[in-house]
Amino acid sequence: MTSGREALLVELVDESGTAIGTRTVDEAHQPPGLLHRAFSVLLVDPEGRVLLQRRAAAKTRFPLRWANSCCGHPAPGQSPGDAARVRLHEELGIDPVPLTEVGVYLYRAEDPSTGRVEYEYDHVLRGEFSPSTSVLPDPDEVADLRWMHPEELRARMATDPDAYAPWLAGVLQRFTATANGAAGAGATTQPAGAGTATPAAGNGRVAGRRGTGPEAVDAGADGTEPEPVAERPGGGR
Repeated sequence: MTSGREALLVELVDESGTAIGTRTVDEAHQPPGLLHRAFSVLLVDPEGRVLLQRRAAAKTRFPLRWANSCCGHPAPGQSPGDAARVRLHEELGIDPVPLTEVGVYLYRAEDPSTGRVEYEYDHVLRGEFSPSTSVLPDPDEVADLRWMHPEELRARMATDPDAYAPWLAGVLQRFTATANGAAGAGATTQPAGAGTATPAAGNGRVAGRRGTGPEAVDAGADGTEPEPVAERPGGGR
């Protein structure tokens, strides 16, 4: 259950990603926010489409917004890859897939509806996945799933930013930069757009994940619906 996860421990880090302590999920996300380690997974199919999930209504931060395939927090001392494979099974019911880290995204942002603050050193992970593979999303975590090409996703985020989790633009930027042959390692930042992102306090980095809206990008939506993911019978755990 989402509520039970609020009592789990996360690893506090400094701006270089060095562990400096622990707090519960709930404590780390209270204003003004505590910088902690996180991960974001984007699963990609052979056509280059990425798998998106719509966050469940029960989520304490940014419910019912479209986000990357899976995200979460490693337990203290746990690697982001190991934590991500566990979380992929918990949220989507899929077996472990190979994951590659493509970058790190440091951001701070506030949920305008709850006041909760996300301040994360976010490891962005890429995984190869076939759209024909059955999944079993946990309805307490996932409201819906869709496949979408990155170009279309950028266009949709530009035209309807409030429908998307505000961290998604930064995660997608690191994913596509690596796919295009750019280096992905290191904590990097993304230019602000649409007046919705603000620098993280004291470090000049840009908020771009769980905030008031993702950075806008120059693109036009084509109005087509993304393709749904095949699900196992039952639709939930």
